[in-house]
Formats: sequence, structure tokens, C-alpha cells
Amino acid sequence: MSKAPTITHVIPGPKSKALLAEKQQYVANAIGIHLPAVVQRAEGALLTDVDGNTFLDLSGGVGCLNVGHSHPKVVAAIIDQARRFTHTDFSVAPYESYIRLCQRLCRLAPGPRPKKAILFNSGTEAVENAVKIARAATGRAGLVAFQGAFHGRTYMSLSLTSKVEPYKKNFGPFMPEVYRVPFPDPYRGAEPDQTRMVMRHFDDLFTTHVQADRVAAIVVEPVLGEGGFVVPPMNFFKELRALADRHGILLIVDEIQTGIGRTGRMFAVEHFGIEADLMTVAKSIAVGLPISAVVGVRDVIDQLPESSLGGTYVGNPVACAAALAVLDIMEEERLVSRAAVLGERMLGRFRHLQARSPLIGDVRGLGAMVAMELVRDRATKEPAARETAEVIRRAMTRGVLLLRAGIYSNVIRILTPLVISDAQLDQALGVLEETVMEVTAEVTK
Repeated sequence: MSKAPTITHVIPGPKSKALLAEKQQYVANAIGIHLPAVVQRAEGALLTDVDGNTFLDLSGGVGCLNVGHSHPKVVAAIIDQARRFTHTDFSVAPYESYIRLCQRLCRLAPGPRPKKAILFNSGTEAVENAVKIARAATGRAGLVAFQGAFHGRTYMSLSLTSKVEPYKKNFGPFMPEVYRVPFPDPYRGAEPDQTRMVMRHFDDLFTTHVQADRVAAIVVEPVLGEGGFVVPPMNFFKELRALADRHGILLIVDEIQTGIGRTGRMFAVEHFGIEADLMTVAKSIAVGLPISAVVGVRDVIDQLPESSLGGTYVGNPVACAAALAVLDIMEEERLVSRAAVLGERMLGRFRHLQARSPLIGDVRGLGAMVAMELVRDRATKEPAARETAEVIRRAMTRGVLLLRAGIYSNVIRILTPLVISDAQLDQALGVLEETVMEVTAEVTK
């Protein structure tokens, strides 16, 4: 397999084109396609399609591949477990890997209070169940989420999510008792003290919409994911933790995209020095295999009675084996510290590019969760969504796979596997820089 992007056919190549025609015939239109090429194999930070085109993958399966594609130790763990058994339903016939994964997650979770964990299938399922735990433990119904948040696509999670297209359009009505406040945005926020602004909105919320002692939980991402990789001020979470404690509200921290080393800490909330009551984990925990977790304070989780949570497939043994291998790799290959190094490298390149291109309004990130926001005018901050799509399209034709994010779809986000080599990263960033400068030249004529 090539170690660098190699485009041998126009994308899509003939084999991909034929398969995508069958997709159009048999797969529901609701499933869109970002890369118009059908993947045949993947390794590390590389994807190869059925026509032999190889791409450097800076999307990381939307944040699922911190240890990279097809890591040999993960593959070996999957094969070994599949040979022994693939399913029992843990609540019917338990197995050790479920217990060991919960043990490791509890030991890794930040904060001094004793923890327990429970496994599910997906990120959205983890969020749904964290809400159930919070409501049962507090006897309250209300939930507070943030503008720009993404917490999933099932109905409670979708109600917490804050973007109409493509996620919420035509799918209402949504779940009741969900309230919303702004997320602190140092770039787009009008007020210099964004933390104080958010706290003021909480005061208004508790005065005009819902009494504080009827709120079960505040649900928050440490860094907005789909919302544009917005990093809050460093004092924000301590203020949020204090507010929650004053009113007996549980704090649910959604680490689905930020967790498992992405931000240069095992969990992003560690940057802010607070402890969550409940934390959701998924994506890179098992390289995209269907497994997720709610990890939380034992005294909170254990308020729920036996059999009140679960599911047929939750904590699948093959996915548990993959997750345990991932945690080993993260430690053995020092990928958490690698994320911090990669982040500094990318932020430096992006800031240099920002000085050359007026299209780039902001550069931001935490660890290897890095983004640039494109605007048509730096003064007005008018979003440049069309230009963002064009930059990503051109990069794709040169073998670099990127994703966008943000409320206005004008943010280029990087979720590269943490195992990417320096040479591969430099090559990918070089392609990104070329395409940004090309589009800049065209729009500033």
C-alpha cells in the first residue's frame, strides 16, 4: 500500500462509479456520500479505493480512528475474540472483556470520586442513557444544552443537538423540557468575557423559562465538535461546574468526539480541571466498532435499579476486545502526547496560512482537534461556506480527505489519525494550503 496520496484515476474511477450507481439504486437517498470513491482497504492514515487511488485521511472516520485504520493489534484482538464467541448478551451470560473495559474507563476518568461505567452501542445511545440516568437520579426533568451542540440523531439526542440542516429539518416535534443557552465563542461572541455572558444567560433562563431546581442536567461538549471546533475560555468549565453544584444539577460531559486522546489529554475536560458527574464516550474508543459508554460517579449511576438500563447488543465482546486493544495502543505508542505535538504543528501551519489568506477568519483548536474558519470578510465574519466546500473538493482530487463543520458549514476541521507520520501530515497540509490559496486568489480578483 502506498505511503502517500496517489491519484491514478479521475474521482470517481470506473469501479467506484459503477458501485456508486448501484448505491443510488439500492441505498436510501438519506445516506449521502462525501468521498465519491468506494474504499477497498485502509491502513494508518491512508485510504485506498477500488480504483487504486490512495488518500491521506484527515477525517479519521469522523473522529473514530485515533489509533489509525487497521492497526495490527486491534485487528488481532478482533480476530481472537471472534474465534471464541461474538455475542451472548452480557446481562444473560457475562464475559470478562466487558468488565475490564469498564474498569479501565473508570480508572481513566478524571476526578477523585469513585466511578462506574455501563456500555452501549453508539454515541447517541450513550447520550440518551446519560439523560435517563440524570433524570432518574435527580427526580427532575429539565435539560440544558448549548447552541451549536451536537449530541446525536436519535430523538432525545437530536433534541439536544443544535443545527437544523441536515440534522433536524422536518423531524419535529422534538422532546420536551430541553432548554438552550449560548456556547462561549471567543471568535464570534460579541462580548469580551464569554464566560460571564453565558452565566448571565443561565440566570435569565432560570428566571424566565425553567426553575433551576427542576433541571436534571447540563449537557455539554468540552469543545464543540460539529459546531465548529469552538474552544471555550479556560475558566468556563469551573464556572459551569460551580453553577451546577449550586443548584443540584448534574453535569453531563459529552466526550464522544473529544475523548480518547484527541485533545492532548485522555479526556478533554482534563484541560479545564473539573470532574463530570456523567461522561459519554464513543468514536475512537474502538476504531468505529459499535460500542460506547457512560462513565460516571458511582453514587449517581447506582441510584438506578437492576435491569433499568441495557440492550441486546450493548458491550459486544468483539467491540470490547477492540477497545481494550485501543487503550493499550494509546499508552504504548504515547498517542496522547502525540496529539499535543500534532496540534501545535497544525496550528502553526494554519496561523502562517492565515497571514497569507484573508479567507481564514480564525484558527483554533485543542491538541489535535484543530480547525480553520473561512469567512468572506474578516470584519463582518460573513461565513464562506461555498469557498469551504471548494477547498475541500479540490483537496480531495489531490488525495487529501477533509471534512467541514460549523453552524454555517464554513469550518475545515482536522481529525487525523494520531499515528500519521510527520511526512504524511506535511504533505496533507501542503495540499490544503495550495487549495486555500487557489480559492483565495479566485475570490479576491
